[in-house]
Amino acid sequence: MDAQGSLISFTLNGQPVRTHVAPHQSLIEVLQGLGLQGPRESCGQGLCGCCTVSVDDKMVSSCLYIAALADGTQIKTVEGLASGEQLSDVQQAFVECGAFQCGFCTSGFVMMATDLLERCPKPSEEQIRDHLSGNLCRCATYPEIFKAVKLVASKRGAPGA
Repeated sequence: MDAQGSLISFTLNGQPVRTHVAPHQSLIEVLQGLGLQGPRESCGQGLCGCCTVSVDDKMVSSCLYIAALADGTQIKTVEGLASGEQLSDVQQAFVECGAFQCGFCTSGFVMMATDLLERCPKPSEEQIRDHLSGNLCRCATYPEIFKAVKLVASKRGAPGA
C-alpha cells in the first residue's frame, strides 16, 4: 500500500470484487461505494451495530474496519443473506414480527441474529440479549427483535425455543 492506496480483492456476498482503497478508508465506505445500502454508518465508533458485516465469518463493525485489511477475505452483508428474491428465514422473521420501525438498525440486527442462530440454534432469552447487546435500536423494537429470533429458532426445529 502506498499513500494513494492499494488495489484489494475480496469476495462480497459470493461475488469477486477488486477495488482501489485509500489507506484511511473504512470498509463501510467501500461497501457503500460499491452500491450496498444494507450496512449503515450511524455512530462511526463501533458502538451501535448498524454497520455490522461478516468478514471471514466474524462479525465486525465495518465503520472501524480498515478496508485494506479486507484483502483476500470473504465478506457477507445483509444483502448476501437472501437467495435471489427469497429472504433468509431471519429476514422473513423480522418482517413477520415487525422487528423494525425506521429500519436504520435492522441490517445489523439481522446479521447478529443470523450469527447467533448459527452458533446457538436454541438461544435462551439471556443469550439473545447478550449476543445482540452491541446493537442499538433507537425505535426500541427490542421485544419484536427478540421475538423474531425465537421464531426462527422454533421454525428451524429447535424445541422449546
